[in-house]
Amino acid sequence: MTRNASAPFDRDDLADPASAARALLGAHLVRISNRNVRKARIVETEAYWEEDPASHSFGGVTARTRIMFGPPGSAYVYRIHRVLCLNVVVGPEGRGEAVLLRAIEPIAGIAEMEVARASQTVGAREPRGVALTNGPGKLCQALDVTMDWYGTDLIEGRSLGQNGRLVLEARPPADFIRVGRSPRIGVSKAKEEMMRFYIKGNPWVSPRKGDE
Repeated sequence: MTRNASAPFDRDDLADPASAARALLGAHLVRISNRNVRKARIVETEAYWEEDPASHSFGGVTARTRIMFGPPGSAYVYRIHRVLCLNVVVGPEGRGEAVLLRAIEPIAGIAEMEVARASQTVGAREPRGVALTNGPGKLCQALDVTMDWYGTDLIEGRSLGQNGRLVLEARPPADFIRVGRSPRIGVSKAKEEMMRFYIKGNPWVSPRKGDE
């Protein structure tokens, strides 16, 4: 699978949760280490804002959520049900807003993603095909995202030593997408909010009844 080379992601596209969730679709998430490069296309996102009852920031600044109130483009990583989830902090600094990355389409380093997923998936079938990265926990496993990435700048992609770099690249201009929208998945509050965005027709989007 070959796509045009990507430019750095524009931090100005992270001005507010809903527009950022759209802008991140088609962007590339790249994991660079001494051993390999793993690259994927973001195909599904969810937006959260400070006054949103479903948002971790709804209760204000805590040790867990402090980075959500930090600079846009920062990584907010948290653990749930034994897996990690990766968010991009958005909005103006001082507001608790972020976009959850829900699914990615592998582009490069697929074999490395399969090895990483298999090493973290106990008692399950070998993770291949769309099951490799069609969920927020799965994509973190495939890219070996750890809590060490909490607060790192995903736009500049600063190195974390042996952990390498995790960086966002802009969607290639030739990559045309159709954006779908739906209520979020797996939340107990504000379930009716149409804040899940995805690339229509993309098989790596996490399965949800009613999606096109």
